[in-house]
Amino acid sequence: MPGSAFIAACMEKVLSGVRITFAEAEQLLATNDVMALAECANTITRKFNGDVVDVEALINAKSGRCPEDCSFCAQSTFYETGINKYPLLPTEQLVENAKMAKEGGATSFCLVCAYRSPPEKDFEQICDAIVEIKRQVGTEVNVSLGFMTLERARRLKEIGVKRYNHNLEASESYFSKICTTHDFADRVNTAKTVKEAGLELCCGGIIGMGETARQQLELAFSIAELNPDEVPMNILIGREGTPMEDMGIIDPVDVIKAIAVWRFIMPETILKIAGGREVHLKDRERLALKAGANGIITGGYLTTGGNAPNKDITMIKEIGLKAK
Repeated sequence: MPGSAFIAACMEKVLSGVRITFAEAEQLLATNDVMALAECANTITRKFNGDVVDVEALINAKSGRCPEDCSFCAQSTFYETGINKYPLLPTEQLVENAKMAKEGGATSFCLVCAYRSPPEKDFEQICDAIVEIKRQVGTEVNVSLGFMTLERARRLKEIGVKRYNHNLEASESYFSKICTTHDFADRVNTAKTVKEAGLELCCGGIIGMGETARQQLELAFSIAELNPDEVPMNILIGREGTPMEDMGIIDPVDVIKAIAVWRFIMPETILKIAGGREVHLKDRERLALKAGANGIITGGYLTTGGNAPNKDITMIKEIGLKAK
């Protein structure tokens, strides 16, 4: 197993501006020296990103009835999961949630909607809501609306959206195991489209869906090729009613290792621990923020609760970092 000398050599390579190879990433992920890996990933994070943690809140602005069959997702029409389903929330409610998020300490607010692609009426309503949030709250607004045309992406850019989220979710070699209603290339194309429109790209995925260690790294390298500004790492929580409901808890050490290695692969991005962090990491969330992660989603996720923002802000300050 690779030891601290190999890990340090890889760190120096990254610090000098050279990207590690796939083979090196495989060796890093296989190491038993987790603390050395975490410390080196932390050094990379501090060098390229400083001591700031990006804190983002999101709202599930339209829940359920998604026509895609992603096997991890409680919002798919293909599965009976018992979630609260509702159409696009009114603008007033979205503005109020953005205000609460800002008051809670979040510096950005993301509107997430369960669409393949929004119908025109909903897209116009979303645009109106974004304008009002920018006007009344003054917070950074990000969106996640499914597949996107260049024309619509440019419209979002014009009204002040900063970042568009569209995750790859799984590696290309594993993608057909989790979704059959669209393919990996569809997701890559939308990621490229929003970048072409001048929006920042938020693009991550999910670990713990039964993929191999190699496929986990394939996902990371595919994301890195897109040069995203932000990379959310989600850790699967098997939701009742979905094909993945019986997936168990991942060893938190394996999560820490994955975070650290993704930092070696993508040294300059905002690497955000997102859905599932509270369940899988438990008391190791502080370690995750000193092992490569420099961002969090706070206040809950799409169909799952999360930490209160004040708890997360306190945690960040306790480990000597700053919430942004």
